[in-house]
Amino acid sequence: MKQKTIILGGVGNGTVITQAILDANRRGGCDLEVVGYLSDRLEIGEMIEGYPVVAKTSPETIKRLSSEGYKFIYTVYRIDGQAERLRLFDDLGLDESNLATFVHPTAYVAPDVVIEPGVVIMPYAMISAAAHLCMGTIVMTGATIGHNTTIGKNGHIASQAVVGAYITTGRGVHIGLNSCVREHIKIGDNAAVGMGAVQTKDVGDGEIWAGNPSKFLRKAL
Repeated sequence: MKQKTIILGGVGNGTVITQAILDANRRGGCDLEVVGYLSDRLEIGEMIEGYPVVAKTSPETIKRLSSEGYKFIYTVYRIDGQAERLRLFDDLGLDESNLATFVHPTAYVAPDVVIEPGVVIMPYAMISAAAHLCMGTIVMTGATIGHNTTIGKNGHIASQAVVGAYITTGRGVHIGLNSCVREHIKIGDNAAVGMGAVQTKDVGDGEIWAGNPSKFLRKAL
């Protein structure tokens, strides 16, 4: 019997992940079944690309649906203003007991990779030896995580990003589309590396870097 799963979010990360889960089921490589979304932007019963909004987002909703056996995937991330989204994650009471984990069958994941609850690994991603993906991390399509790298809680690695070896990121870090992060880099909490950036230096807490070579742009909101 498949695990009934609810997506927190909507059009964007939420719908992309929903479709990846549907594709994984068609391939016979998934134990999850998406039943709908939690959303505050639409009314209960409205549809998001074929799936209903089942409830509004609140700690009470999470507690009730958890008691009924549902699990959740949290997709409400953004490049800037991430701290607010992380507070929501914490306030909702999401943890190892009620988060679903999804690894698409086309992804390569080395046997010794540590995958915590709530992690999503999308199609054709590659996760190398001794990597550690902390709770709630999303690795989008075609992204690469190098060996002995740790992605902190609620990380978001965008499509085609390449994160090298021996890298450590803090909580809520965003690595942008088609960016490249050199080995032995440290990236602080709530920081971001912009789309197409080539990151060769450490990134401090709450800093946004962009460009090739990447340079400090500004502090996150």
